[in-house]
Amino acid sequence: MQKPGTAQRKNDAAGQAGLLAPDTSGMNFYRADPALTDLLRIHLPDALFRHIEPHLDRLGELAGGTLDECARLADRHPPVLHQRDKFGRDVQWIEYHPAYRELEKAAFGEFGIHALSIRKGIMGWPDKYPVVAKHAFTFLFNQTEFGMGCPINVTDGCAKLLANFGSEALKAKYLDGLTQTDMSKLTQGGQFMTEKEGGSDVGTLTTRAAQEGEHWRLYGEKWFCSNADAKVVMLLARPEGAGPGTRGVGLFLMPRFLDDGAQNHYRIVRLKDKLGTRSMASGEIKLEGAIAYAVGKLDRGFVQMAEMVNSSRLSNGVKSTALMRRAYHDAMTVAKNRVVFGNRIIDLPLGRRQMLKIMLPVEQALSMSFLTADALDRAEAGSQDAAALLRILTPTLKFRATRDARKVCGDALEMRGGIGYIEEFATARLLRDAHLGSVWEGTGNIVAIDALRRAVGRHGAEAALAADLYARLDDSASIPQAWRDRLRGLTDRAVGFAREVAGKADNEADARRATSLLYHVASAVALAWEAHRIHDMRGDARRLLLSRLVIDHRVLPNDPFRLTENAVQQKIAALLLGERAAGMSEVGELVLTA
Repeated sequence: MQKPGTAQRKNDAAGQAGLLAPDTSGMNFYRADPALTDLLRIHLPDALFRHIEPHLDRLGELAGGTLDECARLADRHPPVLHQRDKFGRDVQWIEYHPAYRELEKAAFGEFGIHALSIRKGIMGWPDKYPVVAKHAFTFLFNQTEFGMGCPINVTDGCAKLLANFGSEALKAKYLDGLTQTDMSKLTQGGQFMTEKEGGSDVGTLTTRAAQEGEHWRLYGEKWFCSNADAKVVMLLARPEGAGPGTRGVGLFLMPRFLDDGAQNHYRIVRLKDKLGTRSMASGEIKLEGAIAYAVGKLDRGFVQMAEMVNSSRLSNGVKSTALMRRAYHDAMTVAKNRVVFGNRIIDLPLGRRQMLKIMLPVEQALSMSFLTADALDRAEAGSQDAAALLRILTPTLKFRATRDARKVCGDALEMRGGIGYIEEFATARLLRDAHLGSVWEGTGNIVAIDALRRAVGRHGAEAALAADLYARLDDSASIPQAWRDRLRGLTDRAVGFAREVAGKADNEADARRATSLLYHVASAVALAWEAHRIHDMRGDARRLLLSRLVIDHRVLPNDPFRLTENAVQQKIAALLLGERAAGMSEVGELVLTA
């Protein structure tokens, strides 16, 4: 698909440099992100990294070019639900703009993001991809289109549920389609969970399942169903006679079409009019005896579905990180090109400070995303320590990164000024989309409670986190010992506070603060460890400066009457916002300077 108006937009951007400032049109989002390359080199085997890098480079180019224009058009022309076909038959279908179909071809077809960790052979790699590699593609794609991220994620989730718990007959019938990259054979998936009676409180659901021979009939309503016309849907329902709560809930596979080609017995009542992710169809579904098939044990439905929560929350965190990175790119483009009062914004003290406030949450989230993805890879390989670590990392990442995305995208919009509020620029769409992350897969309160009450209070997962962070500090020999000691002490305090909060129900009001502290301290350790590894690779220790900024600005209390733009802060800003690498001696001195 040829990108409309490319030449004109480039001419406009060039002509307005220093006035309105160009946007990110035409930017290669992979080449513009050396931190992504560094982290992939740390976390992936060299052969795999070298194999995927050309594909990442191509996706980075498309994301800043053709696909970005498609995302803009798909957002402006949302899907439309039709209740009848042209012959007057009651056959529902959803009409999508052609730009949305182009996005599908890239995500599902060319790059196969939905199946990278399930199907072998995608993009010429003989094996399945580890989660770290998969989410590199997630990260780049969602910088251009966040709405499509949901169909990718739920299709991936459906395939994993089917592969892990489905019967051989169900797998033979549906699994290949869910993991196809041939668009003519692809079967997109959906996961219809939320009901009016209960979103996060799954045990209150009222959808009823009645057995009829080898299949079941479903009755009830699902309230927020994204990818509403998915061809294969996973959902929870209560079998007749089952007990109350989550223990009485079963997992079912519901096809959109029956074997004879007729639509299954459920209706899309309407599509949601959403704040963001407008390109993708979310609807309300009424089940009217829909035929479905039990997946796994009927009394384990909720437990089976919950196993997908780690994967889904990680994906959510990566997508929110992608929004922040795109917002950062846009803000930096403005800061380097917009001239005000005779100076570029990036050369002004307040402009530099604001760019650091945008940068810091992005880099934290990037580090925590790949730390979590690596834990998932190790857990799936059988590591019990990694499984415990994953139990605390996923809700922690989901809680903090999705909330940070809302502020980062808003601040980036402000960096452009009033024109950033205009829908012709990406910033308004980024801000609208960012609000989804903190309500998808549990609101902030629910996820913080999950991190503290369940991961810490019930499973003791904070011990695995502490052990992992200690090991990373021990593995960072080039980092100044004084800084490692400080991070170790803050790790002890964050873990101790989390245990204290989790220890009594009366402390629940502090769950959000405790979860944030775990996130900030863990990210400060991760950034220091990465600085050590990257310094060994190419002599650049600048991520250690980010570790210090996390502690200074997101962990320790600040005196509101203290001046902050001192000489040390100016040097830190110059290094982080510039492109010059900095060695460990230079960075270490700055980190330890008061």
